[in-house]
Amino acid sequence: MDAGNCPVCGKPLPARAGRTGRGSLYCSAACRQKAYRERRRPRGLTVQGLIDDIGRQAGLLAPQPAAALYSTVTELSESVAQLRRVARTVRDTTQDAGDAPAPGDSVTATPVTQLTETEFGALTEQYRREIQVHCYRMTGSYDEAEDLVQETFLRAWRARDGFHGRASARTWLYRIATNASLDQLRRTARRPQRYEPVPGMNHGDGEPPTRITWLQPYPDDETPLAEEREQPESAAVSRETLELVLLAAIQHLPPRQRAALVLRDALGLTAAETAEALETSVASVNSALQRARPTLRAHLPRERSDWRATVPTEAQQAVLDRYMAAVGRLDFAAMAELLTEDVTLTMPPNPFWFVGRDALIDFVRVSLDPASPMFLGHWRSLPTRANGQQAAAHYVRRPGTSVYRAQVLDVLRFTDQGHGDRIAEITSFEPHLFPAFGLPLRL
Repeated sequence: MDAGNCPVCGKPLPARAGRTGRGSLYCSAACRQKAYRERRRPRGLTVQGLIDDIGRQAGLLAPQPAAALYSTVTELSESVAQLRRVARTVRDTTQDAGDAPAPGDSVTATPVTQLTETEFGALTEQYRREIQVHCYRMTGSYDEAEDLVQETFLRAWRARDGFHGRASARTWLYRIATNASLDQLRRTARRPQRYEPVPGMNHGDGEPPTRITWLQPYPDDETPLAEEREQPESAAVSRETLELVLLAAIQHLPPRQRAALVLRDALGLTAAETAEALETSVASVNSALQRARPTLRAHLPRERSDWRATVPTEAQQAVLDRYMAAVGRLDFAAMAELLTEDVTLTMPPNPFWFVGRDALIDFVRVSLDPASPMFLGHWRSLPTRANGQQAAAHYVRRPGTSVYRAQVLDVLRFTDQGHGDRIAEITSFEPHLFPAFGLPLRL
């Protein structure tokens, strides 16, 4: 069966070699990213423009060919989701203001203080993803970041009369988002702890890792792309400041140190801009950074002394494929070959943790061995990306059933200790975030 051609470069798509399920629409990750960039590129967003786009996309729907149908439906669903987010912001701000919404058109040339609710919703939608990433860096929680985006936009609407245009709307929204995040951190007042032993469980011989119960993964497809922004971060900085190991290290910082570090080192704001956002002095910002940076380095893995992220490689992709295949075959020996000797497994928010290859394999054997009385069932896995890292979404078909249901999302960190890439860390998350990754809850 002909696999078709890549819609970006026109090259033939690779054959699927007998595999079932939906194939890729693109010939490579680079083409997929290019198509994603094009879909996300700001075009002077207007509500009427979105409505017109939805009508155009709906008019292109046709049952065949299947690849074109899927591509058009995907584009249409993204546009509808974007319009829904604008409408939700309009609804919430209208309810807050007690006024009826007025129709709006282009928002690019109108001062914030003069925007109607609809125009304001379109304006804020342009910055939604990067504001959400900022809130995620501050809190380490995808769920909380989504809530904080809505809180940011509500606060911005209420405070719009105080916006005098001395800074861009983007900088103004970042300031509001930072303060909303700081308020959230003050309310929770949580700090990372060490895992405690669970009675009757073999955790391995290593030291208990840090337990961060609120830590959640962030889907790569929701990451704002560097080249699309007014004040672009480099692609590398965008990737590395979302890496899971860094997000975990940031959680050790007090809130204001964390804010100073994120604003200066992740967003690249000047010391003066950071001081203004935090309503403090430049000296206070520099002092916070002097304390924050050594603390951050102390909580990074020993092979990592700075913010540099490891770029996923083809070799790591191959290891991921072998890892998913081993899970599908319930092949413990094959799994073990892919792990470092001191591999770490944590499962936030659950209390389970394991340090060392033997302890990890002993743990998974209980639920993956068909001879075990606690055998969960047979597994299938889908590849995905989280926080700029390789990840695997696992589904399980329990005995006596025919449906594979979402079970766990594994985010992998690799290292090369002289024997090729191996998995050094697995952080396993509960499946409620599968839809945020574009993953179904059932196969």
